[in-house]
Amino acid sequence: MTARRLATTAPIATALLIASLVGCNPGVADSEDSKPAATESTPASASGKASAAPGAPAGGNDLSLAQAIAKIPNGTEDRTGYERDSFHLWVDADKDGCDTRKEVLLAEAVKAPEKGARCALAGGEWLSYYDEVTVDSATKLDIDHVVPLAEAWDSGASKWDADRRERYANDLDADRSLVAVTARTNRQKADRDPAEWLPPAASAQCTYGADWVATKLRWKLTADAKERAALEKLAKGCSNTVVKYEVAE
Repeated sequence: MTARRLATTAPIATALLIASLVGCNPGVADSEDSKPAATESTPASASGKASAAPGAPAGGNDLSLAQAIAKIPNGTEDRTGYERDSFHLWVDADKDGCDTRKEVLLAEAVKAPEKGARCALAGGEWLSYYDEVTVDSATKLDIDHVVPLAEAWDSGASKWDADRRERYANDLDADRSLVAVTARTNRQKADRDPAEWLPPAASAQCTYGADWVATKLRWKLTADAKERAALEKLAKGCSNTVVKYEVAE
């Protein structure tokens, strides 16, 4: 397994802690990642140093949500040329037989599933934090890119090379870039940003806002005016939420 640490080991309060975020929004208020695993190996690639959005900071710990939002570079969204296949899903980067989807499911299981040949998973239990639903089968879960692939493209990934887009799509080095959630909420979210969609569980919204912002900062993605306004509105009810992130090179 990769360096991704366990993200869910108990009910929602623990999930919020392990997300490296604290706090919830008491009063505020998919996706494109629902396809099954398609690949089990990652091809060699030349570079990993493609251009990224200018102005993003070098990293941060223990920022308030409002402080972290302020660090996201401004930008305008442009979906010209976007194709989902521009992001290579799901790869087995460490060649252990488990692709990215399976790695997330194993990491976030509340009750560990049995792992069979070719990383087939049976049993287990998960908590979908978007809607506070407990799920007892991996087949009922989607792996959500917190910042959807299309949104990433709109806000900077269109300028990346294929290697960087693959690493974004399979980011197991950050705890919260990818999360296991119910297929229903993932597909309701689709490629919407926080101006258009927030998790249905009020207890999840501050965590979601921090996950979104941390992912944008990690990958040096921009935010447009409506997205920023929605995040700033959310942050007013999330004064105790803490954002931590490391920039992806």
